[in-house]
Amino acid sequence: MRFALQEQVFTAGEAMAATGLTRATVLGVCDGLVDAGWLEEVVDGAGVPASKGRPARRYQLREAAGVVVGLDAGESCLTALVADLRGRQLGKRRRNIDSHALGRAGRVAAAQELISRTLSDAGCGAGDVLLTVVGVPAPVDSAGLSPAGGEFWQLMNAGFAKALPGAVSIENDANLAAVAEQAQEPSANVATLLSGERFGAGLIVDGRLLRGRQGGAGEMRYLDVFESSPGLGDGGSDGLGALARKWARAEIQSYAGTTSLRELSGDAIQAEDVFQAARGGDPLAADIIGRLGARLARIAVVLSSLLDIERVVIGGGISSAIGPVLEHARRLLPADTGLPLPALVASTLGADAVVQGAVESALIQIRREPLAIFPKAARSGPRTVQEGPAA
Repeated sequence: MRFALQEQVFTAGEAMAATGLTRATVLGVCDGLVDAGWLEEVVDGAGVPASKGRPARRYQLREAAGVVVGLDAGESCLTALVADLRGRQLGKRRRNIDSHALGRAGRVAAAQELISRTLSDAGCGAGDVLLTVVGVPAPVDSAGLSPAGGEFWQLMNAGFAKALPGAVSIENDANLAAVAEQAQEPSANVATLLSGERFGAGLIVDGRLLRGRQGGAGEMRYLDVFESSPGLGDGGSDGLGALARKWARAEIQSYAGTTSLRELSGDAIQAEDVFQAARGGDPLAADIIGRLGARLARIAVVLSSLLDIERVVIGGGISSAIGPVLEHARRLLPADTGLPLPALVASTLGADAVVQGAVESALIQIRREPLAIFPKAARSGPRTVQEGPAA
């Protein structure tokens, strides 16, 4: 099954070479997988085997063998993506929510409904789902649990495992963004930062995704400790998007100079408005960009000095507009650290980084241990997968 998941059409001989099994064993196993509905034998359009003489029996993964679901269960938005076992997108939906009004049960119910609608768009049902991977903005350990002491974390990790279709795996959202970035541009040492409302990092060091004792390896709680440090701690663990919005709204009335941001209602100013105004030379927006750039540069130096990473990727919905902040941060990186400085880059995945990482994580888990997913998903319904994604 591992071989079939990574190949298109293959012959029994190719499967023999990959597995080291005899022809009789390979043919017997393939026939069993055909009977189970996981593989199908390939014939030409007339229903005749493709070769003359003794035909080379050919197989491929059955398109209807099952699907995977990725869910980005953010604080204010849910995104569901359904994909086949080749990773091809079959359906995607997004829904804005108020998690604090919904509570834990409401978040789960909203996720159930969104996934059901997305599966319907894809022409599938809950019984077709082999594995659902959920990304939450909270530290998550290898069992899919978040630390009991964090009320916000418990709200975010709301108990999805017992309610969603197929086998279910819960993971930190920044870790999944890192998995998505790895699939797009592999790197042995990289930090992927989600920096919309809160800072969170998916850390890959020596090619392995770091988790920590309770899943907190990528939490940026040290920013709260340095609250009094200008540029680094001002704003605690708030993300760049949240700070751009908050600072602009707070300073717009007292600012003595001319700024185009006054053309917007104070409560309507968003981070993207600040970034756009800075591109146009707006002085207030430029000042905010300068502070954000200094903050990001110091964070990059801290991560680089601790982990010796080569790249810092800014991911999430803010990534498409983060250019001005990155430009300023690059200019502020110190040149006397003694080690090569990390490259600061914006992700090209945008707001889909987490949900794409969830799908990629599901495919990694299925390829790694296919028989742990296929039969149990078919026979027993929802369960929790204990292992998180491999980088």
